[in-house]
Amino acid sequence: MTMRVRLLPVAAALVAGGIASAQTPSQTTPATARPRPPAAARETVSATLNGKVVAIDYGRPALNGRKVDELIAQLPPDRVWRAGANEVTTLKADTDVLIGGKRVPAGKYSVYVYAPASGDWSLILNTDPGVPLKTIFPAAPPERADHLWPILDGYAKIASKEVIRVPMKQVPAKEPMDRFLISLEPAKAGASAITLTWGDRAWTVDVKDAGKVSS
Repeated sequence: MTMRVRLLPVAAALVAGGIASAQTPSQTTPATARPRPPAAARETVSATLNGKVVAIDYGRPALNGRKVDELIAQLPPDRVWRAGANEVTTLKADTDVLIGGKRVPAGKYSVYVYAPASGDWSLILNTDPGVPLKTIFPAAPPERADHLWPILDGYAKIASKEVIRVPMKQVPAKEPMDRFLISLEPAKAGASAITLTWGDRAWTVDVKDAGKVSS
């Protein structure tokens, strides 16, 4: 079944900024008036846990003088964010891992963040792969038309596919980041950490090889 999503102007702006997650579809904006989503810096980071790779691929929205809280305040009531910009942020694990103490089978997952007003973020992994860009923007350039984007009209539609939702520890950023940054700490004894940094704050959660973590 083909899913079509129409976005309010504010939603389109948030897509460009990387914040859009579940905005209300517009009933008035014609498809031809939708802005083409801009390219965003994209990066893949990885860590090797006992010979097995964990990798995260994501887009890097920029603050451009804004505050993180200002952007997060524009999230829909479910407070779920795509954890990046444009295409789906993904985590791929070549082995079973423990993230925040919860077991995640080897595989590929879409990544989201629960970002309440309190600032206490949680990391979410979901098995839903996203939807092709052409179903959201029919005029998408051919080279990007089949790229997978997160669900933009309600996380509730894919909530049943959620694998984990784990709290992250909020800490001061090692250095301020205008562009959203995801990092995987160098692995030691089968353990690493996923850290999200934006502005002057960071959020972190441990990730470990589920089978061979040294005590």
